[in-house]
This record gives sequence, C-alpha cells and structure tokens, in this order.
Amino acid sequence: MSVPGSGGPAPAPVTKARRPLAAGTAHRGITLASSVVGAVIVALDGTVLTVAQPTLKSDLGASFAEVQWTSTGYLIAVAGLLVFAGRLGDRHGHRRVFALGILGFGAASAAIGLAPGIGWVIALRVAQGVFGALLQPATLGMLRAAYPPDRLATPIALRASAIGIAAAAGPLLGGALVDHFGWRSVFFLNVPPALAMGVAALCVRPPAEREHRGAEPSARAGLDVPGALLLTVALVALVHTLVAVPESGWTAASGAGTAVVAAAGVAFVHRQRRAASPLVPPEIFGSAAIGAALGILVAVSAALLGTLFAASWFLQRTLGLDPQETGLWALPAGVTMVLGAPLAAVLMRRFGPRRTVVAGALVLTSGILQLARLQPSSTALPVSVGFLLLGAGFVTVMVTTTAVAVRHAPAASAGVAGGLQQTAMNIGPTLGIAVAATLMASAHGSGVAVPLGALAVFSATAALLALGLPGHKDPVGAAAPGSADASPARLGR
Repeated sequence: MSVPGSGGPAPAPVTKARRPLAAGTAHRGITLASSVVGAVIVALDGTVLTVAQPTLKSDLGASFAEVQWTSTGYLIAVAGLLVFAGRLGDRHGHRRVFALGILGFGAASAAIGLAPGIGWVIALRVAQGVFGALLQPATLGMLRAAYPPDRLATPIALRASAIGIAAAAGPLLGGALVDHFGWRSVFFLNVPPALAMGVAALCVRPPAEREHRGAEPSARAGLDVPGALLLTVALVALVHTLVAVPESGWTAASGAGTAVVAAAGVAFVHRQRRAASPLVPPEIFGSAAIGAALGILVAVSAALLGTLFAASWFLQRTLGLDPQETGLWALPAGVTMVLGAPLAAVLMRRFGPRRTVVAGALVLTSGILQLARLQPSSTALPVSVGFLLLGAGFVTVMVTTTAVAVRHAPAASAGVAGGLQQTAMNIGPTLGIAVAATLMASAHGSGVAVPLGALAVFSATAALLALGLPGHKDPVGAAAPGSADASPARLGR
C-alpha cells in the first residue's frame, strides 16, 4: 500500500531499518548468555569436583597423589594454553572457538563420568583442561566483540555474579549429587548446558557476518607457535612448581622448575619483542593499563584463595566445624560477590577504575586482617564480617580490572586479552594457596596470623598497582566505539 504523495510504500523503510537493530540486540543477548553459561560451567566444575574427590578416591581405589592429579593435570593444561587459545579466537572467530571448547568440555565431562579407572580420569581431565582453555578466553572475547568498550562493564559484572553463584552453590550441589547419585554424576551435570550452548553458538549467526576474513588484520596475522610454546613451558613449569612446593618443600626439582620458568619467560619476552606476528600484540604487550590490571588480578586472586584455604583449614581443624558449617560461616563472601558485581560496574563508571580498585583492594585487605585475628575462641559474627569484606573487596577489584583489561584491547586482539586475564586468574590462586600452605606448615599450628599477614601484603600491593590504571576520565570508556569495534564482522567474533 502506498501513501499518497510519498512516491512509494511507507512501511518498508521502517521495517528494513529495524531488522538489523533487532538482530543485533538478539545476538548480543545470545552472546551474553553464552559467556555467562560457559564461565559458570567451568566454575561449577571446579567446585563440585572438590566435593567428589574423596568418594572418587574410594570408588576407584586411587592414591591421594592420583586424586590430586585430577585437579593438577586440569590446571596445568588450562594455564599453559589460555593465551594461545585466545589468539586462535582472534584469528578464527571467538564464536567458533567457544563452540569447539564448550562441546569438547561437555564430551570430556561425559567420558569422565564413564571412566573405568583413575588413569582414565586423569587423562580425560587433562583433555577437559585443553577444551577449557579454548572456552574461557572466548567468553570474554565474544563480549568485547559484541559490546562497545563503554558498555562492557555491565555484561562483565553479570558474568562475575553468575560465577559467584556457581562458586557458592557448587559445594552444596556437588554434595547432594554425590550423596544420592555418586561422584560420576557431578561430571554428567556439565553435559546438557554444554551441548545446548555449543549448538546455539554454531547455529546462531551474527547479523551481516562477513565470510571473507582475509581482509582483517587478525586473520592475516600468523600464529606465533614458538612464542606459544615458550609461554606454555613457562606457565606449566610455574604451576607445577607452585603445586609441588607445599607438599615437598623447596627441593632440587622445585629449583629446576624455577629455573625453567625464568629461562622460558626471558626467551618469551625476547621473542615477543622481535617476532613479526607475536603471540601477544604490541598494543597489549606494551599497554600499562592492561599490565597493571593483570598484575592486580594475580595479586587479589592469590590473596583471596590463599585466605579461603587458610581460614577454612583453621575453622575445621581448630574450631572443629564440619564442612557444611564452614560453608555457612563463609557464606557472606559468596553473597557479597554476587550482589557486589553489578555495584562494582556502577562505581567504576562514577569514580573511574583507579579509585574503584584502590577502594576494593583496601576492603579486601581489611577482610584478610580481620580473619588473621582468628582464635580458638572466635565466634561466627567476627568471622562472617571478615568473609563479607573479603567478598566485597575482591569482586570490586575483579570486575573493574577485567573490564579494563578487555576494553583496552583492540577488538582484533580481544581473545589474547581474555586469555591473559584468565591466566592471571589461574596463576593467582595457585600462588596464594602455595604461600598459605607453606607458611602454615612452617608455623607448626600456631594459627593463621602469619600466612594471612603475608596474603594481606598481596592485596595491599594491588592497591599500589592500581595507580597504573586509568583515572576518572578513561579515554577508552569516554570515546565512542571506532569502526573496528562496531563492524558487523566483529560482532560475530
């Protein structure tokens, strides 16, 4: 139907103008759901496994060392491959790499649930770690590609809240599953959501996605395989050394591991400065803001997990609480992580990353120092206050620094930025637990004041590193997204 005097059908232009907008909005919703579900699956898998390990050990007749390798093997595989996996996403599309990662993660989970022996479980956990490494950077890379830089904080905060819920619910859910259905059920738990999100990622295409990616800089760039191998060697040696030190102390093997870390790390830096197409692009490698954000993430995640390890040990061994009671006393940390993530995004927009992170790091430090005062006569109230401060401070820092790391990376290198962020979040906890366990062993049961005092230094250091973050007027957040950020091809990656 034509409108008199219009010279053509009136409704058509309106319909055509709205379709791309609706398609883009729907794609962002699916991208956010994929990012959240992918991150939750990984977080839930780690927490429920901890509950299932004792039953797994008994059922399969495994040794304690073998059961520990179900965690260590996964951690080593993930930590060594995260950055390379992020680079694969930059080159081939985060949606595709995410789909491969989450479907492989689900398949490995199902295979572990059917595994006939502990050797199979360990090998399949390593395979699960490889797929987890593909999955994790893509959950951030997809967000960076789908959202303008100044709108990233909210989806990252929602992702963080979901991870907090998974971490808090994991032990309860895992315990219920193990009690009623056995340890294998905790691995089958991953399969339905992994299958659903993997199929959705493959079937739902972003609006106006270009088929010819050869014109994009990230597609033309080669993969820095030597750099990836050097970084993998350094990270694997670092994680293995940190895991081994609390158990066996500083031995010749741990000294050799430290030497390997140093040599591979120096060689990696040398390679990145001279390679024509480095694994970590110069705009990320030389970014002061991204470097500060990654350092802060290592420091605060070490402080948080080390404190949780030491405090939980004290509550159970000294105060005589059972695991469920310990979880209830520590519940304020999980609650404030879930509720505080959206608030952290608001604070960052109002006060800027630097002041938000300084405040969060100081709150985290105060929580650690509160828990450092634990005594055999401690009651639930002061302990819960300490955990509340712990969760509030950590989530504020984590959401803000993750947003800084991802938004300051060009869209073509979002996967590398996501891989580096995830690497920091894997190395930090390993470091924190190693420090706490080593100091607790040397303290000979004298309490948690010494290990938690050392961990408070980590979180206080994060406040100093925050001086390298952008101030209130963040040029990235203030600027409108450039053409590289808004292009239809970027929305598909």
